[in-house]
Amino acid sequence: MGTKWLRRVLPAAPLALTLLAATGCESTPDARPTPTAAPATSVARVCAEPPAGPAEAPAGAVPVDPAVVGDLAEKTRSSPPGTTFWLRPGKHRLEPERYAQVIAKEGNRYLGAPGAVLDGGRTNNYAFSGTARDVTIRHLTVQRFVAPNNEGVVNHDMADGWVIEHARIQYNSGAGLMAGARQRVRASCLRGNGQYGMNAYKAGDSIRGLVVEGNEIVGNNTDDWERRKPGCGCTGGVKFWAVDGADIRGNWVHDNRGAGLWADNNNNDFRIEGNLLEANDGAALMYETSYNAVIRNNTIRRNNWVEGRTYADRGDTFPYATLYVSESGGEPRVRARTDKIEIYGNLLENNWSGITLWENADRFCNSPANTSTGYCTLLVRDTDRCARPAIATAPLYADCRWRTQRVDIHDNRFLLDTSVVRCDEECGRMAVLANYGTYPDWSPYKGKRVAEAITLKQRNRWYDNVYAGPWSFVVHDTSRTLDSGQWQGTPYQQDAGSTFRSRAGD
Repeated sequence: MGTKWLRRVLPAAPLALTLLAATGCESTPDARPTPTAAPATSVARVCAEPPAGPAEAPAGAVPVDPAVVGDLAEKTRSSPPGTTFWLRPGKHRLEPERYAQVIAKEGNRYLGAPGAVLDGGRTNNYAFSGTARDVTIRHLTVQRFVAPNNEGVVNHDMADGWVIEHARIQYNSGAGLMAGARQRVRASCLRGNGQYGMNAYKAGDSIRGLVVEGNEIVGNNTDDWERRKPGCGCTGGVKFWAVDGADIRGNWVHDNRGAGLWADNNNNDFRIEGNLLEANDGAALMYETSYNAVIRNNTIRRNNWVEGRTYADRGDTFPYATLYVSESGGEPRVRARTDKIEIYGNLLENNWSGITLWENADRFCNSPANTSTGYCTLLVRDTDRCARPAIATAPLYADCRWRTQRVDIHDNRFLLDTSVVRCDEECGRMAVLANYGTYPDWSPYKGKRVAEAITLKQRNRWYDNVYAGPWSFVVHDTSRTLDSGQWQGTPYQQDAGSTFRSRAGD
């Protein structure tokens, strides 16, 4: 990857770190913006100058000496649970062995002094591991560890209740950070990691109550895993897998190779609000085979230029979007703070395309086309039930597939200046569509059934939006592209109350 992302992330001018005050994140669930309200643009620029840690050891803390190799791991072993460790300024090293690591104990606190760095030396796989709960890491830089693909450096074993604040987790292989239930990641820099800034996956699919707040998530996937393993779906700034209840707010997610944020497989009850998502090579946000989310008051700009253009140059007519909702929707039977996917109050400016709602007609429980192998929907726990002949009848006909349904897209601003994006009409598309079902031979979803359902029957609605620029609308399948009048007319009747201007500057 070289220095590509480093050249792109230098800010033109510093902005103050703002977490909740400017984002409106404390508004009630029923609050609605006016159609012209702009999201806040104050963001978490924390990589350059994170707040300094304590210059002296807090009372009762165990000092850790950077001159003694392995001092942190040894003092953790010899101290009781609940100990506070203060890492002196300097570069701290573990023993020069692959599996040398700090195995935290319950309630431990690790505080870095100004200039304290835990460095893996491109030798150690993991920095902090173990199953102990309620561990805190603050004011510490963790770098140059070499976790394998799909594994992580900090909280390697996905323990619950960890708090990571004012930390720099950077230049590691694999994921900088794993996640457990009730984890809080705040005001930290997740930068330049080989696969993900954070991999929010836990064995057993038991992550509940995750908070990711006020972080800068930048330049991750330096190892370009989609090139190394085509189609792996294993890259981006943050990947979420089977997380139930997440608040993602006030983050600056930018210049990641691949997607910025990617929720994939049976996630539920997300609030993604007050973030600045910009200049990611792929989609700013992907919400895939998941349920029930509020996506509001985000600024989303200059995303998907690399991947969108790549597909277009290949002649691929699919509307690859900046906000991509794939086989995901609102489901009242799955408990959450909302029973829809609601996308509102966002500013989308000069991205490669807008929002695509998509269903793969061949992807359902027990289908070989289901890339989440062995998983079924949250409505059918036993995958084996989704087989013929039962799958062809209610309730399994509906419940055995992830459906893009009950999606409301309103009170957003979609601005596109093709002289900035440097594209023609292929970069200004909204879409609601599916493919023609063909596979497997026993599928009850063959033909146009799914395309007709997602387009006309599953309560997916655009309304009260503002458009500026040459927008077009893809419906049903990739062969149908409409202008705004056709989009608003029968039978689609989308974007009631919306306004359309031909140019972004009008």
